Amino acid sequence: MSFAETRQARRQLPRLLRTTAFRLTLVFLALFAASAAAFLVYIYVATAGEATRGADAYVSHEIAVLQGVYGRSGVGGLRTALAARSADDREFLYRLDDAEGRPIAANFRTGPLPDAVFHSGASFHADGRDLATGAAHTPCWGRAVLLADGSRLVVAVDVSGARVYLLRIVRASWGAGVLVIVLGLAGGLVVSRNVARSVAGLSAVVARVEGGDLDARAPVRGVRDEYDELATGLNAMLDRVQRLMAGVRHAGDAIAHDLRSPLTRLRARLETALIEVEAGKAHPTEALARAVDDADQVLKTFHAVLAIARLQAAGRPPNVEGFDPSELARGVAELYQPLCEDKGVSFACELGQGLKVRADRDFMAQALANLLDNAVKYTPPGGAVMLRTRRRSSGEIEFSVTDTGPGVAQGDRDRVLERFVRLEASRSQPGAGLGLSLVAAVAEAHRGRVELSEGPGVVDGKGPGLRVALLIDPAA
Repeated sequence: MSFAETRQARRQLPRLLRTTAFRLTLVFLALFAASAAAFLVYIYVATAGEATRGADAYVSHEIAVLQGVYGRSGVGGLRTALAARSADDREFLYRLDDAEGRPIAANFRTGPLPDAVFHSGASFHADGRDLATGAAHTPCWGRAVLLADGSRLVVAVDVSGARVYLLRIVRASWGAGVLVIVLGLAGGLVVSRNVARSVAGLSAVVARVEGGDLDARAPVRGVRDEYDELATGLNAMLDRVQRLMAGVRHAGDAIAHDLRSPLTRLRARLETALIEVEAGKAHPTEALARAVDDADQVLKTFHAVLAIARLQAAGRPPNVEGFDPSELARGVAELYQPLCEDKGVSFACELGQGLKVRADRDFMAQALANLLDNAVKYTPPGGAVMLRTRRRSSGEIEFSVTDTGPGVAQGDRDRVLERFVRLEASRSQPGAGLGLSLVAAVAEAHRGRVELSEGPGVVDGKGPGLRVALLIDPAA
Protein backbone atom coordinates (compact mmCIF):
# COMPACT_ATOMS: atom_id res chain seq x y z
CA MET A 1 0.00 0.00 0.00
CA SER A 2 1.42 3.39 -0.99
CA PHE A 3 1.80 6.33 1.38
CA ALA A 4 -1.10 8.17 -0.29
CA GLU A 5 -3.32 5.10 0.02
CA THR A 6 -2.36 4.76 3.69
CA ARG A 7 -3.31 8.37 4.37
CA GLN A 8 -6.60 7.90 2.51
CA ALA A 9 -7.37 4.78 4.58
CA ARG A 10 -6.66 6.68 7.80
CA ARG A 11 -8.98 9.46 6.71
CA GLN A 12 -11.75 6.92 6.14
CA LEU A 13 -11.53 5.75 9.77
CA PRO A 14 -14.11 7.17 12.18
CA ARG A 15 -12.96 10.49 13.57
CA LEU A 16 -13.04 9.11 17.11
CA LEU A 17 -10.51 6.41 16.22
CA ARG A 18 -8.12 9.00 14.79
CA THR A 19 -7.91 11.06 17.95
CA THR A 20 -4.69 11.34 19.93
CA ALA A 21 -6.44 10.15 23.09
CA PHE A 22 -7.53 6.90 21.39
CA ARG A 23 -4.04 6.34 20.00
CA LEU A 24 -2.56 6.83 23.45
CA THR A 25 -5.12 4.36 24.78
CA LEU A 26 -3.93 1.78 22.23
CA VAL A 27 -0.30 2.42 23.16
CA PHE A 28 -1.00 1.98 26.87
CA LEU A 29 -3.08 -1.14 26.21
CA ALA A 30 -0.23 -2.59 24.14
CA LEU A 31 2.22 -1.86 26.96
CA PHE A 32 -0.20 -3.38 29.46
CA ALA A 33 -0.67 -6.50 27.32
CA ALA A 34 3.10 -6.95 27.00
CA SER A 35 3.57 -6.44 30.74
CA ALA A 36 0.71 -8.81 31.57
CA ALA A 37 2.12 -11.47 29.24
CA ALA A 38 5.55 -11.20 30.85
CA PHE A 39 3.93 -11.38 34.29
CA LEU A 40 1.94 -14.46 33.34
CA VAL A 41 5.05 -16.17 31.97
CA TYR A 42 6.84 -15.41 35.23
CA ILE A 43 3.93 -16.79 37.28
CA TYR A 44 3.79 -19.95 35.16
CA VAL A 45 7.55 -20.58 35.33
CA ALA A 46 7.71 -19.87 39.07
CA THR A 47 4.66 -21.99 39.89
CA ALA A 48 5.76 -24.85 37.65
CA GLY A 49 9.22 -24.76 39.17
CA GLU A 50 7.83 -24.85 42.66
CA ALA A 51 5.55 -27.77 41.75
CA THR A 52 8.50 -29.63 40.23
CA ARG A 53 10.65 -29.06 43.29
CA GLY A 54 7.85 -30.28 45.53
CA ALA A 55 7.32 -33.40 43.42
CA ASP A 56 11.04 -34.14 43.35
CA ALA A 57 11.31 -33.85 47.13
CA TYR A 58 8.28 -36.11 47.51
CA VAL A 59 9.75 -38.74 45.17
CA SER A 60 13.20 -38.54 46.77
CA HIS A 61 11.69 -39.23 50.18
CA GLU A 62 9.76 -42.23 48.87
CA ILE A 63 12.90 -43.62 47.20
CA ALA A 64 14.80 -43.28 50.47
CA VAL A 65 12.08 -45.26 52.27
CA LEU A 66 12.09 -48.00 49.65
CA GLN A 67 15.88 -48.22 49.64
CA GLY A 68 15.64 -48.85 53.36
CA VAL A 69 13.19 -51.69 52.72
CA TYR A 70 15.55 -53.13 50.10
CA GLY A 71 18.48 -52.91 52.49
CA ARG A 72 16.58 -54.90 55.12
CA SER A 73 14.62 -57.42 53.02
CA GLY A 74 16.23 -57.48 49.58
CA VAL A 75 14.38 -57.58 46.29
CA GLY A 76 11.64 -59.87 47.63
CA GLY A 77 10.82 -57.54 50.48
CA LEU A 78 10.94 -54.55 48.14
CA ARG A 79 8.55 -56.28 45.74
CA THR A 80 6.14 -57.00 48.57
CA ALA A 81 6.35 -53.39 49.76
CA LEU A 82 5.66 -52.09 46.26
CA ALA A 83 2.62 -54.31 45.92
CA ALA A 84 1.30 -53.13 49.28
CA ARG A 85 1.88 -49.49 48.48
CA SER A 86 0.24 -49.81 45.07
CA ALA A 87 -2.79 -51.40 46.69
CA ASP A 88 -3.10 -48.44 49.07
CA ASP A 89 -4.08 -46.33 46.07
CA ARG A 90 -1.23 -43.95 46.68
CA GLU A 91 -0.39 -41.34 44.11
CA PHE A 92 3.03 -42.85 43.53
CA LEU A 93 3.89 -44.88 40.46
CA TYR A 94 6.38 -47.75 40.96
CA ARG A 95 8.38 -49.93 38.66
CA LEU A 96 11.03 -52.47 39.58
CA ASP A 97 13.12 -54.09 36.80
CA ASP A 98 15.78 -56.75 37.16
CA ALA A 99 19.33 -56.36 35.93
CA GLU A 100 18.26 -57.47 32.45
CA GLY A 101 15.53 -54.86 32.29
CA ARG A 102 12.64 -57.28 32.74
CA PRO A 103 9.84 -55.95 34.96
CA ILE A 104 9.55 -57.50 38.42
CA ALA A 105 6.75 -55.27 39.73
CA ALA A 106 5.03 -52.23 38.28
CA ASN A 107 1.78 -50.30 38.45
CA PHE A 108 2.35 -48.31 35.25
CA ARG A 109 3.74 -48.78 31.76
CA THR A 110 6.04 -46.39 29.92
CA GLY A 111 8.37 -46.26 26.99
CA PRO A 112 12.07 -45.56 27.25
CA LEU A 113 12.73 -43.23 30.13
CA PRO A 114 14.77 -40.06 29.60
CA ASP A 115 18.35 -40.19 30.80
CA ALA A 116 17.69 -37.39 33.27
CA VAL A 117 15.53 -39.76 35.31
CA PHE A 118 18.73 -41.53 36.44
CA HIS A 119 20.41 -38.27 37.48
CA SER A 120 18.38 -35.29 38.61
CA GLY A 121 14.88 -36.50 37.84
CA ALA A 122 12.71 -35.75 34.82
CA SER A 123 9.15 -35.59 33.64
CA PHE A 124 7.63 -38.26 31.40
CA HIS A 125 4.28 -39.80 30.53
CA ALA A 126 3.09 -43.05 32.05
CA ASP A 127 0.45 -45.41 30.70
CA GLY A 128 -1.93 -47.18 32.97
CA ARG A 129 -3.68 -44.76 35.30
CA ASP A 130 -4.21 -41.06 35.91
CA LEU A 131 -5.09 -40.23 39.50
CA ALA A 132 -6.38 -36.76 38.58
CA THR A 133 -8.25 -37.25 35.31
CA GLY A 134 -8.23 -40.96 34.49
CA ALA A 135 -6.53 -40.27 31.16
CA ALA A 136 -4.42 -42.96 29.48
CA HIS A 137 -1.28 -40.85 29.50
CA THR A 138 -0.40 -39.46 32.87
CA PRO A 139 2.20 -36.69 33.23
CA CYS A 140 4.68 -37.73 35.91
CA TRP A 141 7.82 -36.63 37.61
CA GLY A 142 10.15 -39.38 38.67
CA ARG A 143 13.59 -40.67 39.55
CA ALA A 144 15.35 -44.01 38.95
CA VAL A 145 18.01 -45.62 41.13
CA LEU A 146 20.16 -48.73 40.61
CA LEU A 147 20.09 -51.15 43.48
CA ALA A 148 23.00 -53.24 44.69
CA ASP A 149 22.06 -56.34 42.69
CA GLY A 150 21.79 -54.40 39.45
CA SER A 151 18.02 -54.07 39.51
CA ARG A 152 16.44 -50.72 38.81
CA LEU A 153 13.80 -48.96 40.87
CA VAL A 154 11.72 -46.18 39.31
CA VAL A 155 9.50 -44.03 41.53
CA ALA A 156 7.32 -41.31 40.03
CA VAL A 157 4.48 -39.10 41.17
CA ASP A 158 1.44 -38.04 39.24
CA VAL A 159 1.70 -34.25 38.51
CA SER A 160 -1.41 -33.99 36.36
CA GLY A 161 -3.31 -32.24 39.16
CA ALA A 162 -0.61 -29.57 39.46
CA ARG A 163 -0.57 -29.08 35.70
CA VAL A 164 -4.35 -28.76 35.58
CA TYR A 165 -4.11 -26.18 38.37
CA LEU A 166 -1.46 -24.28 36.43
CA LEU A 167 -3.55 -24.35 33.29
CA ARG A 168 -6.52 -22.98 35.22
CA ILE A 169 -4.40 -20.16 36.56
CA VAL A 170 -3.11 -19.35 33.10
CA ARG A 171 -6.58 -19.46 31.53
CA ALA A 172 -8.01 -17.27 34.29
CA SER A 173 -5.15 -14.81 33.91
CA TRP A 174 -5.54 -14.65 30.13
CA GLY A 175 -9.28 -14.23 30.53
CA ALA A 176 -8.72 -11.38 32.97
CA GLY A 177 -6.21 -9.84 30.57
CA VAL A 178 -8.66 -10.00 27.67
CA LEU A 179 -11.37 -8.49 29.88
CA VAL A 180 -9.08 -5.67 30.93
CA ILE A 181 -8.15 -5.00 27.29
CA VAL A 182 -11.81 -4.94 26.25
CA LEU A 183 -12.69 -2.64 29.15
CA GLY A 184 -9.63 -0.52 28.35
CA LEU A 185 -10.75 -0.13 24.74
CA ALA A 186 -14.23 0.80 25.90
CA GLY A 187 -12.79 3.28 28.38
CA GLY A 188 -10.49 4.62 25.68
CA LEU A 189 -13.45 5.19 23.40
CA VAL A 190 -15.33 7.03 26.16
CA VAL A 191 -12.29 9.16 27.08
CA SER A 192 -11.56 9.81 23.40
CA ARG A 193 -15.14 10.90 22.84
CA ASN A 194 -14.99 13.32 25.79
CA VAL A 195 -11.62 14.65 24.69
CA ALA A 196 -12.81 14.97 21.10
CA ARG A 197 -15.90 16.82 22.31
CA SER A 198 -13.78 19.25 24.36
CA VAL A 199 -11.30 19.78 21.54
CA ALA A 200 -14.15 20.17 19.05
CA GLY A 201 -15.54 22.97 21.20
CA LEU A 202 -12.18 24.73 21.19
CA SER A 203 -11.78 24.13 17.44
CA ALA A 204 -15.23 25.60 16.82
CA VAL A 205 -14.25 28.72 18.76
CA VAL A 206 -11.02 29.03 16.77
CA ALA A 207 -12.94 28.60 13.51
CA ARG A 208 -15.41 31.32 14.50
CA VAL A 209 -12.59 33.68 15.45
CA GLU A 210 -10.83 32.86 12.19
CA GLY A 211 -14.05 33.78 10.43
CA GLY A 212 -14.02 37.19 12.11
CA ASP A 213 -16.29 36.58 15.13
CA LEU A 214 -14.18 38.02 17.95
CA ASP A 215 -17.05 37.59 20.41
CA ALA A 216 -16.69 33.78 20.36
CA ARG A 217 -15.52 32.28 23.64
CA ALA A 218 -14.61 28.75 24.70
CA PRO A 219 -16.98 27.10 27.22
CA VAL A 220 -15.56 26.64 30.73
CA ARG A 221 -17.12 23.61 32.45
CA GLY A 222 -16.00 24.56 35.95
CA VAL A 223 -14.20 21.28 36.71
CA ARG A 224 -10.79 23.00 36.78
CA ASP A 225 -9.07 20.45 34.59
CA GLU A 226 -6.52 21.12 31.85
CA TYR A 227 -9.27 21.86 29.31
CA ASP A 228 -10.75 24.48 31.60
CA GLU A 229 -7.29 25.99 31.97
CA LEU A 230 -6.85 25.97 28.19
CA ALA A 231 -10.31 27.46 27.64
CA THR A 232 -9.65 30.14 30.26
CA GLY A 233 -6.31 31.00 28.68
CA LEU A 234 -7.87 31.05 25.21
CA ASN A 235 -10.67 33.31 26.41
CA ALA A 236 -8.18 35.65 28.06
CA MET A 237 -6.19 35.77 24.83
CA LEU A 238 -9.34 36.49 22.81
CA ASP A 239 -10.32 39.22 25.27
CA ARG A 240 -6.92 40.80 24.79
CA VAL A 241 -7.10 40.42 21.01
CA GLN A 242 -10.55 41.97 21.02
CA ARG A 243 -9.32 44.88 23.13
CA LEU A 244 -6.32 45.34 20.86
CA MET A 245 -8.50 45.20 17.75
CA ALA A 246 -10.88 47.71 19.29
CA GLY A 247 -7.88 49.83 20.18
CA VAL A 248 -6.61 49.61 16.63
CA ARG A 249 -9.97 50.67 15.25
CA HIS A 250 -10.23 53.46 17.78
CA ALA A 251 -6.61 54.42 17.20
CA GLY A 252 -7.26 54.80 13.50
CA ASP A 253 -10.17 57.16 14.15
CA ALA A 254 -8.25 59.04 16.84
CA ILE A 255 -5.13 59.39 14.71
CA ALA A 256 -7.23 60.66 11.82
CA HIS A 257 -8.87 63.18 14.15
CA ASP A 258 -5.75 64.20 16.05
CA LEU A 259 -3.38 64.40 13.10
CA ARG A 260 -5.77 65.95 10.61
CA SER A 261 -5.85 69.28 12.42
CA PRO A 262 -2.08 69.71 12.94
CA LEU A 263 -1.34 68.51 9.42
CA THR A 264 -3.96 70.90 8.00
CA ARG A 265 -2.51 73.76 10.07
CA LEU A 266 0.98 72.77 9.00
CA ARG A 267 0.03 72.88 5.33
CA ALA A 268 -1.85 76.16 5.73
CA ARG A 269 1.03 77.85 7.51
CA LEU A 270 3.51 76.58 4.99
CA GLU A 271 1.26 77.83 2.21
CA THR A 272 0.88 81.19 4.01
CA ALA A 273 4.63 81.43 4.50
CA LEU A 274 5.14 80.71 0.79
CA ILE A 275 2.62 83.39 -0.20
CA GLU A 276 4.22 85.91 2.18
CA VAL A 277 7.68 85.18 0.81
CA GLU A 278 6.44 85.49 -2.74
CA ALA A 279 4.69 88.77 -1.81
CA GLY A 280 7.87 90.13 -0.25
CA LYS A 281 6.48 90.36 3.25
CA ALA A 282 9.06 90.33 6.03
CA HIS A 283 7.53 87.96 8.54
CA PRO A 284 7.45 84.38 7.18
CA THR A 285 9.57 83.21 10.14
CA GLU A 286 6.69 83.21 12.60
CA ALA A 287 4.56 81.00 10.30
CA LEU A 288 7.47 78.65 9.79
CA ALA A 289 8.03 78.41 13.56
CA ARG A 290 4.39 77.51 14.12
CA ALA A 291 4.64 74.93 11.32
CA VAL A 292 7.68 73.44 13.02
CA ASP A 293 5.73 73.25 16.29
CA ASP A 294 2.89 71.42 14.53
CA ALA A 295 5.36 69.03 12.90
CA ASP A 296 6.95 68.38 16.30
CA GLN A 297 3.54 67.57 17.74
CA VAL A 298 2.89 65.07 14.94
CA LEU A 299 6.30 63.47 15.46
CA LYS A 300 5.71 63.35 19.21
CA THR A 301 2.46 61.44 18.64
CA PHE A 302 4.14 58.92 16.37
CA HIS A 303 7.06 58.51 18.77
CA ALA A 304 4.65 57.78 21.62
CA VAL A 305 2.78 55.21 19.50
CA LEU A 306 6.06 53.54 18.53
CA ALA A 307 7.26 53.48 22.15
CA ILE A 308 4.04 51.81 23.30
CA ALA A 309 4.20 49.31 20.44
CA ARG A 310 7.83 48.54 21.26
CA LEU A 311 7.02 47.78 24.89
CA GLN A 312 3.93 45.71 24.12
CA ALA A 313 5.72 43.72 21.41
CA ALA A 314 8.72 42.91 23.62
CA GLY A 315 6.65 42.18 26.72
CA ARG A 316 9.53 43.37 28.89
CA PRO A 317 11.75 46.44 29.16
CA PRO A 318 14.69 46.27 26.72
CA ASN A 319 17.45 47.70 28.94
CA VAL A 320 17.08 46.74 32.60
CA GLU A 321 19.57 48.18 35.07
CA GLY A 322 19.74 49.01 38.75
CA PHE A 323 19.44 52.66 39.81
CA ASP A 324 18.10 54.99 42.50
CA PRO A 325 14.49 55.96 41.63
CA SER A 326 14.72 59.13 43.72
CA GLU A 327 17.74 60.27 41.73
CA LEU A 328 15.83 59.68 38.49
CA ALA A 329 12.80 61.58 39.85
CA ARG A 330 15.02 64.46 40.93
CA GLY A 331 16.45 64.78 37.42
CA VAL A 332 12.99 64.81 35.81
CA ALA A 333 11.71 67.30 38.41
CA GLU A 334 14.45 69.77 37.50
CA LEU A 335 13.03 69.89 33.96
CA TYR A 336 9.44 70.61 35.05
CA GLN A 337 10.00 72.93 37.97
CA PRO A 338 10.65 75.95 35.69
CA LEU A 339 7.46 75.17 33.74
CA CYS A 340 5.48 75.20 36.98
CA GLU A 341 7.01 78.53 37.99
CA ASP A 342 6.18 80.05 34.59
CA LYS A 343 2.57 78.92 34.92
CA GLY A 344 2.23 80.01 38.55
CA VAL A 345 1.93 76.48 39.93
CA SER A 346 3.80 75.52 43.09
CA PHE A 347 5.97 72.44 42.79
CA ALA A 348 7.25 70.19 45.60
CA CYS A 349 9.08 66.85 45.90
CA GLU A 350 9.17 64.15 48.56
CA LEU A 351 11.89 61.72 47.52
CA GLY A 352 12.61 58.62 49.59
CA GLN A 353 16.14 57.67 50.58
CA GLY A 354 17.98 54.42 50.05
CA LEU A 355 15.66 53.14 47.32
CA LYS A 356 16.87 50.75 44.65
CA VAL A 357 15.05 49.42 41.61
CA ARG A 358 15.87 47.37 38.52
CA ALA A 359 14.10 48.81 35.50
CA ASP A 360 14.60 50.52 32.16
CA ARG A 361 15.82 54.01 33.10
CA ASP A 362 14.79 55.66 29.82
CA PHE A 363 11.24 54.32 29.83
CA MET A 364 10.80 55.08 33.53
CA ALA A 365 12.01 58.66 32.91
CA GLN A 366 9.57 58.99 29.98
CA ALA A 367 6.68 57.66 32.09
CA LEU A 368 7.49 60.03 34.95
CA ALA A 369 7.81 62.94 32.50
CA ASN A 370 4.38 62.10 31.07
CA LEU A 371 2.84 62.14 34.56
CA LEU A 372 4.37 65.52 35.33
CA ASP A 373 3.46 66.90 31.91
CA ASN A 374 -0.20 65.95 32.42
CA ALA A 375 -0.21 67.40 35.95
CA VAL A 376 1.29 70.74 34.85
CA LYS A 377 -0.96 70.89 31.78
CA TYR A 378 -4.24 70.46 33.69
CA THR A 379 -3.40 72.25 36.95
CA PRO A 380 -4.64 75.86 36.82
CA PRO A 381 -2.48 78.80 37.99
CA GLY A 382 -2.33 78.97 41.75
CA GLY A 383 -2.55 75.20 42.05
CA ALA A 384 0.11 72.75 43.19
CA VAL A 385 1.92 69.64 41.92
CA MET A 386 3.63 67.10 44.18
CA LEU A 387 6.16 64.46 43.06
CA ARG A 388 6.84 61.60 45.46
CA THR A 389 8.95 58.42 45.51
CA ARG A 390 8.75 55.90 48.32
CA ARG A 391 8.70 52.20 49.19
CA ARG A 392 5.31 50.81 50.10
CA SER A 393 4.76 48.27 52.86
CA SER A 394 4.23 45.67 50.12
CA GLY A 395 7.80 46.28 48.94
CA GLU A 396 6.75 48.01 45.70
CA ILE A 397 8.50 51.19 44.60
CA GLU A 398 6.03 54.03 44.04
CA PHE A 399 6.38 57.02 41.73
CA SER A 400 3.37 59.27 42.30
CA VAL A 401 2.33 62.69 40.99
CA THR A 402 -0.49 64.59 42.72
CA ASP A 403 -2.08 67.76 41.35
CA THR A 404 -4.97 70.08 42.16
CA GLY A 405 -6.49 70.05 38.67
CA PRO A 406 -10.01 69.00 37.71
CA GLY A 407 -9.25 65.32 38.29
CA VAL A 408 -10.80 62.30 36.58
CA ALA A 409 -14.20 60.86 37.39
CA GLN A 410 -14.26 57.41 39.02
CA GLY A 411 -15.88 55.81 35.97
CA ASP A 412 -13.24 57.15 33.58
CA ARG A 413 -10.08 56.18 35.49
CA ASP A 414 -9.62 52.86 33.71
CA ARG A 415 -10.49 54.32 30.33
CA VAL A 416 -7.90 57.12 30.43
CA LEU A 417 -5.14 54.49 30.47
CA GLU A 418 -6.16 53.39 26.97
CA ARG A 419 -4.53 54.77 23.85
CA PHE A 420 -5.90 57.96 22.24
CA VAL A 421 -8.45 58.50 25.01
CA ARG A 422 -8.92 62.17 25.87
CA LEU A 423 -11.62 63.22 28.31
CA GLU A 424 -11.50 66.82 27.13
CA ALA A 425 -14.24 66.97 24.51
CA SER A 426 -13.06 70.24 22.95
CA ARG A 427 -9.44 69.05 22.74
CA SER A 428 -8.21 72.58 23.25
CA GLN A 429 -5.12 71.32 25.07
CA PRO A 430 -2.32 69.95 22.92
CA GLY A 431 -1.80 66.20 23.01
CA ALA A 432 -2.95 62.94 21.50
CA GLY A 433 -4.16 61.00 24.51
CA LEU A 434 -1.06 58.81 24.69
CA GLY A 435 0.60 60.05 27.90
CA LEU A 436 -1.11 57.80 30.43
CA SER A 437 -1.29 54.88 27.99
CA LEU A 438 2.51 54.97 27.74
CA VAL A 439 2.71 55.01 31.55
CA ALA A 440 0.42 51.95 31.65
CA ALA A 441 2.56 50.20 29.01
CA VAL A 442 5.72 50.89 31.04
CA ALA A 443 4.05 49.53 34.19
CA GLU A 444 2.87 46.38 32.40
CA ALA A 445 6.33 45.75 30.91
CA HIS A 446 7.84 46.02 34.41
CA ARG A 447 5.16 43.69 35.90
CA GLY A 448 3.73 46.69 37.72
CA ARG A 449 0.51 48.67 37.73
CA VAL A 450 -0.93 52.18 37.63
CA GLU A 451 -3.31 53.51 40.28
CA LEU A 452 -5.51 56.57 39.81
CA SER A 453 -7.20 58.18 42.79
CA GLU A 454 -8.56 61.54 43.88
CA GLY A 455 -6.12 64.31 44.77
CA PRO A 456 -6.23 66.56 47.84
CA GLY A 457 -9.84 67.60 47.18
CA VAL A 458 -11.41 70.96 46.37
CA VAL A 459 -9.37 73.84 47.82
CA ASP A 460 -10.17 77.48 46.99
CA GLY A 461 -12.38 76.36 44.14
CA LYS A 462 -9.66 74.18 42.64
CA GLY A 463 -9.78 70.42 42.57
CA PRO A 464 -10.52 67.74 43.44
CA GLY A 465 -7.23 66.95 41.77
CA LEU A 466 -5.73 63.65 40.69
CA ARG A 467 -3.12 61.33 42.12
CA VAL A 468 -1.43 58.92 39.68
CA ALA A 469 0.89 56.27 41.15
CA LEU A 470 3.22 54.10 39.10
CA LEU A 471 4.06 50.96 41.12
CA ILE A 472 6.73 48.44 40.14
CA ASP A 473 8.47 45.56 41.82
CA PRO A 474 12.02 46.63 42.73
CA ALA A 475 13.39 43.34 41.34
CA ALA A 476 11.45 43.49 38.09
